[in-house]
Amino acid sequence: MSHVPVLLTEVIDALQPRDGGRYLDGTFGGGGYTTGLLDRADCQVIAIDRDPDAVAAGQALAERYAPRLRLIEGRFGDMADLLSAEGVEEVDGVALDLGVSSMQFDQAQRGFSFRAAGPLDMRMEKRGPSAADLVNEADEAELADIFWRYGEERRSRRVARAIVERRKDKRIETTGELAEIVRRAVGPSAKDESDPATRTFQALRIAVNDELGELERGLVAAEAVLAVGGRLAVVSFHSLEDRAVKDFVRARAGRAPSPSRHAPPATDSRAATLRDLTRRPVTPGKAEVAGNPRARSARLRVAEKLGSCA
Repeated sequence: MSHVPVLLTEVIDALQPRDGGRYLDGTFGGGGYTTGLLDRADCQVIAIDRDPDAVAAGQALAERYAPRLRLIEGRFGDMADLLSAEGVEEVDGVALDLGVSSMQFDQAQRGFSFRAAGPLDMRMEKRGPSAADLVNEADEAELADIFWRYGEERRSRRVARAIVERRKDKRIETTGELAEIVRRAVGPSAKDESDPATRTFQALRIAVNDELGELERGLVAAEAVLAVGGRLAVVSFHSLEDRAVKDFVRARAGRAPSPSRHAPPATDSRAATLRDLTRRPVTPGKAEVAGNPRARSARLRVAEKLGSCA
């Protein structure tokens, strides 16, 4: 496959794949991390993706690397149960690449982007309520809360009000319709800022797919399935995700957030279960960002599973 994920070398280096090891790619996507692991060592990979299109497209890769690769449709938050069904109780590493994949983003019919006309869908699993359902059925207060909480949209109430007013005339069905409503409500952006619709679309996608809830479940599950010495590598693309990963790892490392930036981190009373290997996140270099502008906001955090006596 031609898809190359962000921070590929850094993620594979962090996981330190070894011959005979077993690894989990919780967000298979285009198979970039999976391929990187399988090519680096004579190991096994169990790959998970909630998108049926990604699983179908990955079958050729599964055949190429058989029997070292097992590809499963499912959510990474359910990784413990999915692994158990495969007769696997622990793995030596877990990779998570959060958010929407480039392939999903570039397919207009999936409705993740306003860059091309398409249905207002955004469902990773192709089932359940769509973004159009949410936009047309949620009340104004709920929409404003979603835009503020998941998109950090400063004009969330104005956007929600504009949507409610427009849908009185007709149901909002396409990405183009919604983007235009948001742009008019938010107003023009500075030349160096993203499109005014970006934050609203991000918020809807996160809400439709329960991405932050899935991340919370996935981090807990990853900690549970990692063998002692195993590593967790998580790539995130916006502050909400990165903050959730940072706070989880710090808490499991016995480092609670300090009450002031001038005070040392507080210590957790319980025994640490993870070692924080990236006090500051790893970011892409200039060459990678130049070749893939979407990489510019990527952040990698890595943790190592400690033994019970840590």
